[in-house]
Amino acid sequence: MSEMATQILEESLGKIVLVRLRGGKKLRGKLKGFDQHLNLVLDETEDTTDVENMKRLGAIIVRGDNVVIISPPPR
Repeated sequence: MSEMATQILEESLGKIVLVRLRGGKKLRGKLKGFDQHLNLVLDETEDTTDVENMKRLGAIIVRGDNVVIISPPPR
């Protein structure tokens, strides 16, 4: 992972991020931690794939090889 990506993720700790996974699933949650493989620890997570039927997932771990995009909060 590049230094810039690491810096952006470090700045996003404790903030809400949007995550798109392989298969089209979309998650929104508070970034609590990450590692060099892009494994993510999210809290207060919601599955926002189906906007009309959002599901609360709570605290989860997302395996890094499933992550397609992480959108940090606006600066």
